[in-house]
Amino acid sequence: MHAPIEDYALIGDLQTAALVGRNGSVDWLCLPHFDSAACFAALLGDQENGHWLLAPADPDARPERSYRGESLVLDTVWHTPTGSVQVTDFMPQRDRAPDVVRIVEGLEGDVPMQGVLRLRFDYGLVVPWVRHVGRCRVAVAGPDSAWLRTEPEVKTYGQGLSTRSDFGVAAGERVAFILTWHPSHEPRPAEIDPYEALEHTLEDWRAWAAHCRYAGPYRAEVLRSLITLKALTFAPTGGIVAAPTTSLPEELGGVRNWDYRFCWLRDATLTLNSLVTAGYTEEASAWRDWLLRAVAGNPADLQIMYGLGGERRLPEAELPWLGGYAGSTPVRIGNAAVEQRQLDVYGGVLDSFHIARVAGLPSKPHAWNIQRSLLDFLECHWREPDEGLWEVRGPRRHFVHSKIMAWVAADRAVKAVESDPELEGDVARWRAMRDEVHREVCEKGYDAERNTFTQSYGSDLLDAATLLIPRLGFLPADDPRVVGTVDAVREELAHGGLIRRYSTGATTVDGLPGDEGTFLVCSFWLAEALHLTGRQEEARELFDRLLRLPNDVGLLAEEYDPVAGRQLGNFPQAFSHIGLISTAFTMFGCDGAD
Repeated sequence: MHAPIEDYALIGDLQTAALVGRNGSVDWLCLPHFDSAACFAALLGDQENGHWLLAPADPDARPERSYRGESLVLDTVWHTPTGSVQVTDFMPQRDRAPDVVRIVEGLEGDVPMQGVLRLRFDYGLVVPWVRHVGRCRVAVAGPDSAWLRTEPEVKTYGQGLSTRSDFGVAAGERVAFILTWHPSHEPRPAEIDPYEALEHTLEDWRAWAAHCRYAGPYRAEVLRSLITLKALTFAPTGGIVAAPTTSLPEELGGVRNWDYRFCWLRDATLTLNSLVTAGYTEEASAWRDWLLRAVAGNPADLQIMYGLGGERRLPEAELPWLGGYAGSTPVRIGNAAVEQRQLDVYGGVLDSFHIARVAGLPSKPHAWNIQRSLLDFLECHWREPDEGLWEVRGPRRHFVHSKIMAWVAADRAVKAVESDPELEGDVARWRAMRDEVHREVCEKGYDAERNTFTQSYGSDLLDAATLLIPRLGFLPADDPRVVGTVDAVREELAHGGLIRRYSTGATTVDGLPGDEGTFLVCSFWLAEALHLTGRQEEARELFDRLLRLPNDVGLLAEEYDPVAGRQLGNFPQAFSHIGLISTAFTMFGCDGAD
């Protein structure tokens, strides 16, 4: 039995991240980077696929957990009949090697503890050879090596292809476990002091959180979302992964299981806007620079997603030895959607650079030439069908959102030249393109009888992405067609008070069997659209409900099942947290004014 997705908390070092269960088990960790192979993969299989349990020996021990202040340091307080103990889990921002630190501290009485470390490299497939080296247990298999040590030393022993420990902690006593990964062919990395690392890690997060400009309602939730977004940032390049996991299902037992450990261009605009608005210009600049490097090249080759450093080849494969979360197979690594054509990404890229210019981020000499090149390509191809924002695996269509983003591309280019005399371009031609796209979308993508924009030309289906029309500036929020679209989406895509991104089932366009949950970012978009169209009370009610959905440590997955009352999809999901941040700023501004 797999624990609910919302039972997990996140720790990370800005290059990778681990999921720690409420039961004290680390069930997912890829090393050394987000997109590396997992050494703990119980999340997608069982304990034999790798995990690290550290908890009281009493199976009835009761956990209470929280992040320590405004940080990514996780504290779990366990209550037992003989006393209480705190386990602190974190990953210090690395100097060279990644470390996972788990500190056990006695609070009251005397608590017997147990530790089970079951390392399985290559996504739970490879059992390492384990030996003693001095005070450490060392696990080696192929290119991977992991060292376990304790401060002070705790006796460990091997059993059932795992490393185990049984020890007691009295009030005031502390024991630290440190797991360090490094390439097996390299010299062992220097040891860290776990207690100094804890203080440095807390200070790093406190200093970072102090830059947050948001002072409105739900500040704790907004800041937690910003911390989560920071945790999903790959510091060496500035790229931000959609999630640190793969194959957590959109339907339990279903096949909608995808690898999200990559960087999507569709997220670029909202990500950059959230970072800039919240006061994190350094992260915004790093994300903008990653974007600039990733999209450089032939505009015809622009992809919808890239690797952490801008890598282009992300081949999809299945891992048959993993049984999947709650039996949801196949388990996939890589993502075949990278080969799709999504014309909306061109508009997303140009909108991102527009936001960066307006925010005053330092310009790059070649950035404008790349943007002009992208727009030149789009000008010739925007009339073609594509797979659209949601990466449908069915036939290409003329998706309305893709056309609107073509309008955004032309509009932002026009605004760039109008606002900066140093930028050159054929503004008249771009204005003509902008006007043509607008006319066509309003003619072919709008259902006058139902007073709503549709998912694609000639379709009766709706798409939650059309809620972005007023935010993107395609039409003003008080336009009757916008109000009608908001009402239609809220009614036809509703499920348990939230909304789906589009219709699934027999009428779906995505070419896949099964169903999925409500899409959390789309529900945030609805709250924002309600606010923009003058229905502030309804917007606040929906936002209040959405803010009750994060788990006990403030994390959101991609989707939510309002019937079962549980989260679905990869976790935690950057897009969901970006939706929370963006909606809060739209509704309340930086100072909380409604």
